[in-house]
Amino acid sequence: MADPLDDPAAPPRTTDAYPHRGELTVAEVCADLGISRRTFYEWRAKGTAPRCITLPNGSLRIRKAEYQRWLTAREEAA
Repeated sequence: MADPLDDPAAPPRTTDAYPHRGELTVAEVCADLGISRRTFYEWRAKGTAPRCITLPNGSLRIRKAEYQRWLTAREEAA
């Protein structure tokens, strides 16, 4: 029997446990940017981090669309 992971017709695999979730955690954003949580919170204090959603438990989330907008705004012209 063939390995289903080798099937080119199979849907693409994702490492995201919640592929349809529209928000990112601070840890996910920090990992993507290669920065520490401390740097993220320093940027947040300065008002230069992407806009966040504060959950009732105090955790932060960043909408994927907001994160992409924030990254695009920081692109430099070549």
